[in-house]
Amino acid sequence: MSYTLDRILADTDMATAEERTRAALMANGFGVLTEIDVSATMKKKLDVDMAGYKILGACSPQMAYDAIQLEPKLGAMLPCNVILRAVDGGVEVSAIDPVASMMGVDNAELPKVADVVRGMLQKAVDEI
Repeated sequence: MSYTLDRILADTDMATAEERTRAALMANGFGVLTEIDVSATMKKKLDVDMAGYKILGACSPQMAYDAIQLEPKLGAMLPCNVILRAVDGGVEVSAIDPVASMMGVDNAELPKVADVVRGMLQKAVDEI
């Protein structure tokens, strides 16, 4: 089982891919709570050059609330990360598959919420 929901944006630069990704996430009920420019961090901390790589921490407040009500420690696994990664010919967008990431949590009700979130994230990735 893959642990990400993926899409390649051919002939697209990082800035355009990020703009499109943020818009698709917002249109599908997610906000971006965190942002990590991995490339810039690696340059600053290790003085290494790395192709464009950014992590966006996406969250649907209602779904996060529902999941935390079922499993109070689940916040350790939130938000849903979405990466933008420069690849030959464009940008790859990969979102965590919440069903795959929740498999290690022993709670029979949680897969129902994870499945809904997966559908929301898949729809956002498809719309980018």
